[in-house]
Amino acid sequence: MKVINDSFKVSTQKDLDVKNITDQGQTIVDKSGIEEGTALFFVSGSTAAITNIEYEGGLLNDISEALDRLFPKDIHYKHHEKWHDGNGHSHIRASFIGPSFTAPVTNGRLDLGTWQQIILCDMDVKAREREIKVKIMGE
Repeated sequence: MKVINDSFKVSTQKDLDVKNITDQGQTIVDKSGIEEGTALFFVSGSTAAITNIEYEGGLLNDISEALDRLFPKDIHYKHHEKWHDGNGHSHIRASFIGPSFTAPVTNGRLDLGTWQQIILCDMDVKAREREIKVKIMGE
């Protein structure tokens, strides 16, 4: 079995910035030469997450509104007492979505559904440059 490690950077804006990273992921799969296996995508940092969704405007708004209902920005978070950075909600949101996503690789392609894209969700209160680590395993 072959294992390939690679990464790429994504610049994000503050609050909830959702980026479609499917094409960058496929580029790395292409470079790997792996035809059958799995691809793991992992974001470094505790205020960002990776998942999948149909990347369209309505759902992007729905995600934002759902996160606001579940993890409001304007309530007290104990995290603020220690760091005074106002991003307690960002950490909680990211922890519920998670920092990684795994997709099958079939015939050298990310084997995703028609309306399924891999997304980076940056939830911090300031703009960031995020590193996405990719590990591809297979033959």
